[in-house]
Amino acid sequence: MIHSVSSDLGTFKSLSFKPGLNVLLADKSEGASDRQSRNGAGKTSFIELVHFLFGAKVDKESIFKSDTLAPWTFDARVDIVGEQVDISRSGLKPSRIRIQGDTSGWSIEPTLDAMIGDVTVSLEQWRSVLGADLFGLPIALDGEEIPRFSPSFRSLFSYFARRQNSGGFLSPTQHSTKQQPWDQQVSISYLLGLDPRIPQEFQEVRTQEKAMSELRKAAKAGDLGKYFGSAAELRTRLTIAEARARRLAEQLTTFVVVPEYANLEREASAITRDISSFNDQNTADRELILQLEGALSNEAAPASTNLERMYAEAGIVLPGTVKRRFDEVQLFHEAVIENRRSHLASELEAANARIATRDAERERIDERRRQIMGILRSGGALEHYASLQEEAGRAEAEAEGLRHRLATAERIESTKAELDIDRARLLKALQDDHHERAPIISEAVLAFEELSNALYEKAGSLTVSATPNGPTVDVRIDAQRSKGITNMQIFCFDLMLAELVTKRGMGPGFLIHDSHLFDGVDERQVAKALQLGADHASAVGFQYIVTMNSDALPRDGFRPGFDIRDFLVPTRLTDATESGGLFGLRFN
Repeated sequence: MIHSVSSDLGTFKSLSFKPGLNVLLADKSEGASDRQSRNGAGKTSFIELVHFLFGAKVDKESIFKSDTLAPWTFDARVDIVGEQVDISRSGLKPSRIRIQGDTSGWSIEPTLDAMIGDVTVSLEQWRSVLGADLFGLPIALDGEEIPRFSPSFRSLFSYFARRQNSGGFLSPTQHSTKQQPWDQQVSISYLLGLDPRIPQEFQEVRTQEKAMSELRKAAKAGDLGKYFGSAAELRTRLTIAEARARRLAEQLTTFVVVPEYANLEREASAITRDISSFNDQNTADRELILQLEGALSNEAAPASTNLERMYAEAGIVLPGTVKRRFDEVQLFHEAVIENRRSHLASELEAANARIATRDAERERIDERRRQIMGILRSGGALEHYASLQEEAGRAEAEAEGLRHRLATAERIESTKAELDIDRARLLKALQDDHHERAPIISEAVLAFEELSNALYEKAGSLTVSATPNGPTVDVRIDAQRSKGITNMQIFCFDLMLAELVTKRGMGPGFLIHDSHLFDGVDERQVAKALQLGADHASAVGFQYIVTMNSDALPRDGFRPGFDIRDFLVPTRLTDATESGGLFGLRFN
């Protein structure tokens, strides 16, 4: 429990608390308007101070790092392991906590700081002490590490001192908007007395599933992303790619670089052009030979008897001199015909000779072309070798990329199957744990039912379920939905937790509720809530501290004999501009 809080800041309002219910009131200062709030009175700052003294992180936004408060030291007298100790911390040296009192029963013994003569612990040690001695959390020995996703002191403690600024009054099972779902599962399971290792393992599975999802996205985002699919599909693509890479590698192995490859290619091309030209010329000469042969067959002198018969038919008798003259012409014509036949024959012979010459030359150069093509087919140019080598490299790179993607796909599919098995195993383990710890769950259910029934005509319910995604805790109070109902769900849940952990000898020994918890709550329910808090705190043995505005303190609704004034903290805060708040000053 908290016995007192104080500071070496002269304007600070020192506070003293006793066991059971303690109501810290904030009054409206004289002359303040009805519209003036008391948000600056220090009710919320008191909870921030409790967190500060119990190991909260101090960043640049913290009020204890402000120029106004940083130089001052804040103290609290609290019970740790059944002994009263004084703890002190300042904004200037937030990493060290000064300790005074009996610490012989602590899990970590504080050390004497020789320079300042104080017994101190580091912030990390302080959290470890509080976690071990208040909640039974393990302390990592030298060289050891606490498993990931384990319950932490700061998270467990936050259920007993919710902070409005962190969103602590939005849900019973969530003490901060930044609290992750896995931390809620682990923390609530631990506080209820269930096995927290199961939700820890569920989070390990979720973490691996997320990693596999990111791995798949990364694989799909690569150059071959559009081909990324199942392992079976990738295995087929890899088989084809490897076969192509092998073929190209074999071609490289047998490839012979031919010197003067380009010159031989040019010579072969020139020979091909010459052969084509010879063929064209031979075709032309063969057509000429056909014409010459036709002309030779048609070259014959007309018979003289034909001419004589023509004249005879005309009734003309040629004289002898004319007939002699005709014979001479006939002989001349025959000589001309003979000369023409001789010319055609020589042309025919020349054409055949040209064809024969070309055929011989064509055969010669064609033989040379066959030799060249044999050489070219036996190897290739250096440039061709380089191109083939580059193509073989690309083929091997593609195959290697597919190998990696296949390994990734197989890993994803194998891991997914393993994670599915892990989920099923964890669900079974969770169900078994809930079955084995049914009395613990029943105790929580009945405690919540009793508390909610004291506030409303129809009792609420607390349901602990085993799901494929881990344990869930559902809190319900069947009444008109409003912010006030939600806040009373939180009230019953917190009181139930405080009762259970105290009975198990755990917890900080106190529960603190900010005035925001009672916003929108009917005055009668507020009165009942204060009575419930007082009764359960007294019966179970924990301290219940409530901060409220004085005008929100119920005037009636209490049972006979219950006087709320008996539980008021002697020191009262006000909204006075300069001196009424907890710190007695304004700060930026």
